[in-house]
Amino acid sequence: MSTKRFRIAFSFAGEKRDFVAQVAAMLAARFEQDKILYDKFHEAEFANWKLGLLLQGLYHDDADMIVVVVCPDYSKKDWCGLEWIAIHGMLMSGKDREIMLCRFDHAKLQGLHENAGFVELDLKTPEQAVALILERLALNEGHPKDHYTASAAPAKTSTPNNLPRLQPFFGRTKELKQIAEALDPESRTWGALIDGPGGMGKTSLAIRAAYDCPPSQFQRIIFVSVKDRELDDDGVRKLGGFLLPGFLEMLNELARELEQPDITKAPEDQRIRLLLDALRPTQALLILDNLESLAKDDRDQLFTFVKRLPQGCKAILTSRRRLGSGSELLILEKLDQSAALETLADLARHNPLLARTSETERISLYTQTGGKPLLLRWMAGQLGRGSCRTFTDALNFLRSCPPDNDPLEFIFGDLAWEFTADETKVLVALTYFTLPAKVAHIAAVAGLDEALVETALRTLANRSLVVPDQEEQHFALVPMVADFLRRQRPEVVVETGNRLEQRAYALIVENGYDEHDRFPALDAAWSTVAPALPLFLAGPNDRLQTVCDALADFLDFTSRWDEQISLHQQAEAKAVAAGDHDNAGWRARQAGWVHYLRGQAEEVLACAERAAVHWQTAQAGVRERALAIRLRGLGHQLKKDYPAAIAACRQSLELRRTLSAESADVARALNDLAGAEHLSGDLATAERDYREALRIARAVGDAEMVAGIPGNLADLALDREDWPQAETLAREALTLSEKVGRRQLVASNCHRLAKALVRQGNAAEALPYAQRAVEIYTRLGSPDLEYAQAVLADWEGS
Repeated sequence: MSTKRFRIAFSFAGEKRDFVAQVAAMLAARFEQDKILYDKFHEAEFANWKLGLLLQGLYHDDADMIVVVVCPDYSKKDWCGLEWIAIHGMLMSGKDREIMLCRFDHAKLQGLHENAGFVELDLKTPEQAVALILERLALNEGHPKDHYTASAAPAKTSTPNNLPRLQPFFGRTKELKQIAEALDPESRTWGALIDGPGGMGKTSLAIRAAYDCPPSQFQRIIFVSVKDRELDDDGVRKLGGFLLPGFLEMLNELARELEQPDITKAPEDQRIRLLLDALRPTQALLILDNLESLAKDDRDQLFTFVKRLPQGCKAILTSRRRLGSGSELLILEKLDQSAALETLADLARHNPLLARTSETERISLYTQTGGKPLLLRWMAGQLGRGSCRTFTDALNFLRSCPPDNDPLEFIFGDLAWEFTADETKVLVALTYFTLPAKVAHIAAVAGLDEALVETALRTLANRSLVVPDQEEQHFALVPMVADFLRRQRPEVVVETGNRLEQRAYALIVENGYDEHDRFPALDAAWSTVAPALPLFLAGPNDRLQTVCDALADFLDFTSRWDEQISLHQQAEAKAVAAGDHDNAGWRARQAGWVHYLRGQAEEVLACAERAAVHWQTAQAGVRERALAIRLRGLGHQLKKDYPAAIAACRQSLELRRTLSAESADVARALNDLAGAEHLSGDLATAERDYREALRIARAVGDAEMVAGIPGNLADLALDREDWPQAETLAREALTLSEKVGRRQLVASNCHRLAKALVRQGNAAEALPYAQRAVEIYTRLGSPDLEYAQAVLADWEGS
């Protein structure tokens, strides 16, 4: 067995990352991810280690084999060049067996002949490349060429057994090791209990663990299952005569496998004792599968039976319900991504449509199936059947498939009618959350007391239907449970959705609009408001537009830009479909504002054009026309077409003044005009208009503009290198923006203040402001992040 840290290390240029990523994922499934040196598997080390240490410490000593993937761009990369120096040194020192040279486009490498034993990859798939790497590794280690590539063949053991045939098995290395430790004769446990959601591969893991046992460990391996049906690509198959309906029949089957048929005729109360006596000299491993199908009394008896197994005997149990203690408990979670990709690669060898899918598509399928091997295989198996040509087709079929070929019914159906009323409400409430939710939030949506919700969540977690975090503070549904519940319990889904929508609507209307002092209440409740947005989008247009109006300022102030764009874009389309062109214009305008904050000029101009068209169709008034022109001016400003931006801002200002000489709209128009003038280099005119805008904002009580304009004046002072004045204005602006609560303003004023302090030599005082600006801008995805990072870099260099 290798003692080196890595089995395989890769050196490659970024142009071939997609290919190498697929190869690395398949190898990681076979050897564990930590055993493959591919940068995305070890990002922390690549970020923190010095490059020289990485090259000398890893390439020279810590990898069994280095795979060099050369392309025409390889030699142009600094990292590749440094890696090649180390690798070339190994070749020159006689370590050529540890280097596997591969290339695309007949690329050349300095110091090597062009025909220096390269593997040509141009016409090879990632699967073929993996096979070649494994063959080379096997030969290097003195094994037959197919030592690793043949491992996907059906598992075998010389121990007498009745194990089912196992399909190609990938991953689960840690779980197999854990089971092996539990089965060790020195272990004091009776064996291992594999617990997990349906379709997670519990049976396959148990069978593989049995095949992996050394021949001398057990004299006999006996497999008994209570499973009454199986699912394959064609649908559900009933197992008929294979069904063992209860505990006594399981004992009878064990007796028959032990060639002790007389035990089946003994009185029922004597069979356990007789069977334990028969097991005593056999040193047997029992695989007892799908025990959740047994009645509770039968499960209890079976658990008592395995706890009394004689020395030398062990058991592996699989169940969706936990049966007790005294064993090594494995909570089987989703298959890791590497193993899933290797599973799909294996299936693709016999499915041309699957073979054409990209790694991105396969990863998306992995995510949508929740890493369940059964669903993964079923979905892949649908390609080429009927009208299913893509994964999207297969997903659509999954949500409408017939009862005799329904994997969700197969996985969850036996549980659907066992739920208590409270458990059903909790499960349905969780269908509306896209992220793990707190107990209090689940209770609010479910309409239940928190104590009842906690009890239900514990029971559902034991049945592997919900997944708690490590602290058991947040809970999420197992993937695909939501789809199943919507189909099987639609009446509860509708009832819960109505309660969620009504509660969210009240919170939004009461705490939204321009009620800035109430925004914290809405922010605290957002986890139960956000799940209602899809319901509003699916509901009446009038109610949706009210929600959008009420949330506009809140989403802007709290910098929920993703939600804001998504909501307004979908609401715009719904308004157009309803002939509500006035609201369609407002939705386009609000989406355009977020695009402006993100520095997306083309998107801003497109939104401005749509808003203008919508409002023209609606025969809207002067204010709406001015707003569309204003948005167009902001787009020109982002494109650095300052004359066009100034012209648009002046036109917008003139239109607003026709409605009122002094108003919040006039103050905002002046602020926009000053911003364009500032960027054009006319600082004096910009300051005049900023100050006039601030005067009007104060006069009309526009708190947001009163908080925002001092920061713009601070920018002017920074451009003039008047550091003390910039500091004074930035501090004033930060205090005001904190009070208003708009996060983007807080970040920009922290950035300004940090810059002013650094320029005055007060680096220590500047640091927390610079860090806060970077933190907020990072969370927002703001284009101003790079400027905040530059200030932080200035601090580090001061």
